[in-house]
Amino acid sequence: MVDARLTVAERREVKLEDTWDLESLFADDSEWEEGLLKFEAGIPRVIEFKGSLGDSAGSMAAALNYIVIDMELLEERLGYYVMLRQSEDIGDTHVRGLYGRYINLATKFAAAKSWLEPEIQAVDAKKIRAYLNSELLADFQVYLQKLLRFKPHILSEKEESLLAKQLESVQVPARAFNALMNVDMDFGKVKVGDTEFPLTQSSLISLLQNKDRAVREDAYRKFYRCIDAHKYTMAELYSGTVLRNKYIAEIRSYPSARHMALFPDNVDLAVYDNLVSSVRRNLKALHEYYEMRAEMLNLKDNLRPWDVHASIVDIKDIHHTWDEAVEVICDALKPLGQEYVDVLRAGLLGRWADRYENKGKRSGAFSAGSYSGNPYILMNYKDEVLRDLFTMAHEAGHSMHSWYSARNNPFPHYDYTIFEAEVASTFNEQLLAKKLIEESSDDAVKAYLIGKQMEDVIATIYRQTMFAEFERDTHLMAERGEPLTVDTLRETYSDLLKEYFGNAMHFIDESSLEGLRIPHFYSAFYVYKYATGLSAAMTLSARYGGEAEGNAYLSFLKSGGSKHPIESLKLAGVDMNQTEPVDYALNCFANLVKEFRRLNK
Repeated sequence: MVDARLTVAERREVKLEDTWDLESLFADDSEWEEGLLKFEAGIPRVIEFKGSLGDSAGSMAAALNYIVIDMELLEERLGYYVMLRQSEDIGDTHVRGLYGRYINLATKFAAAKSWLEPEIQAVDAKKIRAYLNSELLADFQVYLQKLLRFKPHILSEKEESLLAKQLESVQVPARAFNALMNVDMDFGKVKVGDTEFPLTQSSLISLLQNKDRAVREDAYRKFYRCIDAHKYTMAELYSGTVLRNKYIAEIRSYPSARHMALFPDNVDLAVYDNLVSSVRRNLKALHEYYEMRAEMLNLKDNLRPWDVHASIVDIKDIHHTWDEAVEVICDALKPLGQEYVDVLRAGLLGRWADRYENKGKRSGAFSAGSYSGNPYILMNYKDEVLRDLFTMAHEAGHSMHSWYSARNNPFPHYDYTIFEAEVASTFNEQLLAKKLIEESSDDAVKAYLIGKQMEDVIATIYRQTMFAEFERDTHLMAERGEPLTVDTLRETYSDLLKEYFGNAMHFIDESSLEGLRIPHFYSAFYVYKYATGLSAAMTLSARYGGEAEGNAYLSFLKSGGSKHPIESLKLAGVDMNQTEPVDYALNCFANLVKEFRRLNK
C-alpha cells in the first residue's frame, strides 16, 4: 500500500486505515445493490396509501411510517453511500453508473409520493389538530407542524406531480454551468518558474497565492479572459435560474423568490436585510484592511484583485500528522465536555474520515452526516498545511452536530439546516484559533493565525454578504420585469465590488464578470447563512466559559431539526433576529486588524 501523504496514489493503493469505512451504511456495493432493488420494489406501494390520510390518525401513521420511515430512510442511506463512493474517485465509471441509477429511482420516488403533502394539507384542520395529539404520530409532530405552514403554498396533486417530474430537468442550468466551468472551458496554463501549470477553478486560488506577482496577474487575467469569451452563455444560464425561481415563487403564491427561499427556515426577511445593513455599517474596517494589505505588499495606490490572496505573513513550517492534529483539536474542544471529545477522537482516529488525496478524489472537504450511518468526513489533508488543521476542526463540528442530532431526534426531524450547520463548524474553528493564539509565543505564528481569522471573516461574512446583495438585487430586477443581461449583471456586480473593496482596490474591466462564475448562485439565497453562521459562532465562542454555556451549546446541537433555526440558536444563547451578533463579529474583525498591525510593525 502507498502512503498517501507522500504521493498522489491511485485509490486502490491507499492504506485501508486512511480511508473511511462505509459499513455503517452498506457493507459493500453488492449490499447497496440489494438495498436499491428493495427501494425500487417499494416505490409502487406508495400509491396504496393515497386517499387514506383523512380516515384516522392510524391511517396517516401507517402512510408516514412506510413512506418516510421505511422508504425515505432507505433512500437517504442509498444516496449517502453512493455519493461518498463517487467522491473517492470521480472518474470511476462503475460508481458513476450506480449514482445514475440511484438518481433515476429517487426521481421516480419523488413523483410517486407527490400526492402526500397536498393530501395532508387537505385534511380538515380539526382532524389534523387531533392527529397531532395522537401517540401514533408522536414522531411526526414536528414534521407535520412544519408541513402545515406550507399549506398556502402547496399546489394541487396534479400540479405537484408535474413539478416533481421536473426534478432532473430543473438541474440542467446548474449542470450546464458546472460542465462549462469544469470541462468545456480551457483556461490555459500559467508558468511558475520553469514549469507550466494548468489553470482551473481548483488551481486558481493557489496560483493567486503565489509570491510572484507576475504569476498572480497572469492567472487572474487568463482566467477572466476565458470567462469573458463565454459571458453571454453564462449570463443566460444565471438569468434562466433567476427566472425559474421567480416563476416557482409566483405559482406557489410567495411574495418573492427570496420569501420562498427563507420560508422553510421560518426566517424573516429582516434577518437577511439586517445582515446587509450591519455589514454596510462596518465596511470601514474592511477598507482599512485592504489599505493595510496594499502597504504590506508595497502596492499603495496599485492594489489589484490578483493581490487579494497573496500572503502577507511568512511563518516557519508547522507540521501536524493526522494523529497529532486530532489531539490538538480535541484539546481545544475540551470545553464541550468529555463525551464530545471522546466520541470525536474515536471517530477521527477510527475510520470516519477519508484522510488524504488520491487520484480522481473530490477536492476540498466536507462532512456527510446521515441518520443511519457514521458522520463521515472527506479530507485532502496535508501535514504541513496549517489551514488543514482548521478544516478538520470545521468538518468535525458538522459531524458532531450530526452525531448528537441523530441520537436525540426521530428521523423525520433530525436533519438541521445550513443556517444552524455553519454555527457548529465555525464555532470549533474559533475555539481552535483561540487555543493556538493563546499558547503561541511566536509573534509570526500569532500574526499568521490572526491573519487567517481576518481572512475567514472577509470570506465568510463580508464576501458572502456581498453575494447575498447581488442575489437579492438580481431577483428584484427580474421581479420588476427588468432584463438580466450581461451588461445589467456586470453593472450590478461592479457597483458592489467598488463599495465593498473601497478606494484601495483598483479593478480591471473583467473583474465585473466574477458574478457570473459563482456556483452558489445556482442554489439561491443560502450564502447569507454562512455570514450569519460565523457571526453567531464568534459571539458564542466569546461568551463560552462555564458548564452552563456548555450545556446550552450541546442543547443546540441535540435539537437537530426539531425547531426552526432561529429558535434552536436561542438555545445556545444567540438571537439572530437582532443585529448584535453581526455587529459583534465585525467589531472583532476591526480589533483583529489593529492587532495584526501591531504585530507587524
